[in-house]
Amino acid sequence: MQDSRRSIYAWALYDWANSAFATTVMAGFFPVFFSTYWAVGASAEQGTFYLGFANSLGSAIVAVMAPFLGAIADWGSYKKRLLAFFALLGSVMTASLYVLQLGNWPMAVLFYSLGVVGFSGANTFYDALLPFVASERKVDFVSSLGYSLGYIGGGLLFLVNVLMYLNPAWFGIADQQQAIKISFVIVGIWWVVFTLPLLFFVHEDKQKQSMRMTQAVHKGLVITISTIKSFRQLKTIGTFLIAYWLYIDGVDTIIRMAVNYGTSLHFPSESLIIALLITQFVAFPAALVYAKLGQRWGVKQALQVAIAAYTVIAILGYFMTKPLHFYLLAIIIGLFQGGIQALSRSYYTRLIPKERSAEFFGFFNMLGKFATIIGPVLMGLVTLLTGNVRNGIVSLVLLFALGFLLLRKVDENQGQREVGAFLQES
Repeated sequence: MQDSRRSIYAWALYDWANSAFATTVMAGFFPVFFSTYWAVGASAEQGTFYLGFANSLGSAIVAVMAPFLGAIADWGSYKKRLLAFFALLGSVMTASLYVLQLGNWPMAVLFYSLGVVGFSGANTFYDALLPFVASERKVDFVSSLGYSLGYIGGGLLFLVNVLMYLNPAWFGIADQQQAIKISFVIVGIWWVVFTLPLLFFVHEDKQKQSMRMTQAVHKGLVITISTIKSFRQLKTIGTFLIAYWLYIDGVDTIIRMAVNYGTSLHFPSESLIIALLITQFVAFPAALVYAKLGQRWGVKQALQVAIAAYTVIAILGYFMTKPLHFYLLAIIIGLFQGGIQALSRSYYTRLIPKERSAEFFGFFNMLGKFATIIGPVLMGLVTLLTGNVRNGIVSLVLLFALGFLLLRKVDENQGQREVGAFLQES
């Protein structure tokens, strides 16, 4: 039932659940612990390669599978069941990192990659449930509420885990290594517990001719191929997806390369952790406020403002010289990060057919996983050619400018007419 308070908060709590993995594991402890513990003895170059391989493997698997799995979920009404499967996979793999011993980088890569598969795979079906939870009147608020709870939940647990790491004796833990391992277990438990409300209280509309899994798999393959071909007809959706890919590539590049950039400027590691926490806690209220601004300005206009803000962020990054500047930039990023992510998701729901939401969100999430392909290469290439990392960060302005220009061409009314014609023919 749309706009039910219970289903809205149950749905949004899943962001609270899985953001623990995004903050404590992906952005926080795994990269550091992998290099110093599981890949001990390897060179810095080897450790970077192993870690990059782990990230790429998990994301690539989901990127390729997402549209196909989405089509299966739509035709078999399997969104909640597939979300539960991937969430359980991710949480179990994360908690299982506890048992891996010093130097066991192959299993660490495997477990982490499967954790990324679980995290990314479940997000496809989580996003696809949004049109069933919220009407068009409330979809911007509900999407922003999810991101907002994710930032505060992930930030709070990460803060606790950082305290465990810095002061293990306070928690009766032997040392810092043990603290990090216990953090992985806590993330796995947190993920499972806060997934339960969605499974119990979110209602998934059933297809009139709901199929068995084997039938849905065959239908999913046929529909995926058909949908790829249909983007020639659904030009508005295609234009938005390309625009989204460009500007979210810039956003994700800033998120993922911020620590590396700060390190290149010789900022202390404590400053990098503090900046990450600042972004998390600023983004919590900012995502909700930005949803209100989206209602006042219009969602498309609010997205354009956020893209313009990120353009300014990339330019300001060029001039950073001290940790204080890094903190100020973290605040600005927090003001817009949740807004641009949440409103992109809710705006997309206005362009696609609700009854095939998982299928189309499969492509949305596929592009999200393929994001940070252009950005890091662009940033690295410009840095290499000019010999200045500051030129690398400012080069991201190109992605934001192209994304902004393409988004201007998106006409929501035209998109709805294209979808109507598409559904009549299919």
